[in-house]
Amino acid sequence: MISPAELERLRRKVEAGEVLGGSELDALRAEAARTPGPTLRLTLAHALVNADAEREALPLMQALRRDFPRDLQVRLGLARALLGLERHREAEAELREALVLSPGDPEALKVLAVLALRQGEGARARAYVAEAVERDPFDAEAKLLRAELEAADLPPPPVPEEQVLRPEFTAALTAALGRAGVAFRRQGRDLLVKLASGGVGRVDVGSLYAAYREAPGSQGLTAHVEALASRLGGLSSGVGPTGVSLDALRPVLRPSGFVAGTQGALFRPGPAGLEVFYVLEDAEFMRYLPASALKDAVLTLDAVDAAAWHNLELRPADVRPVVIDHGEVRLAEAFSGIWAVTGGDGHDGARLLTKSQRRRLDAATGGGPLRVSLGRREVALLCRESDGDSVRRLAALGHAPDGVPGVFLLEGDALRSV
Repeated sequence: MISPAELERLRRKVEAGEVLGGSELDALRAEAARTPGPTLRLTLAHALVNADAEREALPLMQALRRDFPRDLQVRLGLARALLGLERHREAEAELREALVLSPGDPEALKVLAVLALRQGEGARARAYVAEAVERDPFDAEAKLLRAELEAADLPPPPVPEEQVLRPEFTAALTAALGRAGVAFRRQGRDLLVKLASGGVGRVDVGSLYAAYREAPGSQGLTAHVEALASRLGGLSSGVGPTGVSLDALRPVLRPSGFVAGTQGALFRPGPAGLEVFYVLEDAEFMRYLPASALKDAVLTLDAVDAAAWHNLELRPADVRPVVIDHGEVRLAEAFSGIWAVTGGDGHDGARLLTKSQRRRLDAATGGGPLRVSLGRREVALLCRESDGDSVRRLAALGHAPDGVPGVFLLEGDALRSV
C-alpha cells in the first residue's frame, strides 16, 4: 500500500498528462484494485491512455461505464479512450451522453467542437465553443478554440437565394407538365403521372421539392421544373425487356390502406399494421414496383422482398440529434433527447428494421427501447422510451399528410404500434 501523499503525486502526474513509469503504474494498479469507487480505476485508465495504451484502457473505461453509468468523468474518460482509437462516432455518442448528465459541460462541449471542426462543420464547432465560453468565461482552452475558429480560413456562407415555397414549386411543376403534354393528376400531395412505357407512376412532390431546395441551381425555378417535366415524360415503370433490376429495389413503409392510391403497386403486410411497398431507386423520382412485374419478370414476392431489404441493409444512414421547434424538425447543435435517421431518401422508416441501422441507433442512443415517429416521410424520429418529456414531444408532433400516423416502439428488431 502506498502513502496518501504518493498516491496524490501519481494522481496529479496522470492529470497533467504525464506518462507513469512501470513501478508507478503497477503501484497505481494495485491501489485501484483494492479501493472501492470509480476514482482510482479511472485514474489508472487515464494513465494507460497517457502511455498510448488505449486498447488496454478501453475495457477498463467500459467496465466503469457499466458500474457507474451516471458518472460524468467516466463518460468523458471513455470518450477520450475511443478518440485515441479513432472511433469518433462512438466517442461523440459518449460525449452527448455526458451532456445529458451535465448539460453544458465545458469539457464535453470543447471535444465536440474539435470533432465538428474535423468534419468540416464550422458552424456547429463555433456553437459548441460559444456555449462552453458562456458556461465558463475563464476557460482558457475554450477561449483559445474560439480564437482559432475565428481565425480559421473557413468558406464563407452561401449567398442567400430567393426562397420558393412548396405550393409555388408544385404549381410551377404542374404547369410545366401541362405544357409538355404529360398526362397527370393530383392525388393528395403526390402526382400520378402517365408513364411512357404504359401504366401510372406516383411522383413524390415532397422529394422533388427537397432536392430543389438543396440544389436550386442558377437557372431559376421555371427552367428547373421544365427539365423535371421533360424527364417525367420519359419515365418508365422500371420493368424492361430484361426484367427488374433487383439492385435498384428498396423497401418503404406505408400506412395500412395506402395501396388504394398506388395503382397496382406490389406490397406485402409489414410490422405494426404497416405495409411494405417496393420502389425503384432513383435520385429524383419515387417509382413503386407494379405487381405486374412479378409476372413480366418471372419473379416471386419473396425474391423482391429479400433483394430490397438486402440493398437497404448496405446503406445505413447517420443518426443525428434534432429539436422540434413549432412543429418543424431541425438538426440540433447538441444533445436534445430526440434523434433522427437522416437518410432523407424516404427509406428511413424501413431502415429502422435493418441490423446495420440498429447498430448506429445503439451507438447514438445507448441502446434500449425507442419510441418512434414516422410522421415525416423524409425522416424517422425517435427517442428513448424512458424519456417521458421527449416521448410527449414526439406524440405532440403529429404527422404530415404524406406521413404515417401514430407512434411506435422499436425494441430489438421488433417494431410495434403503441
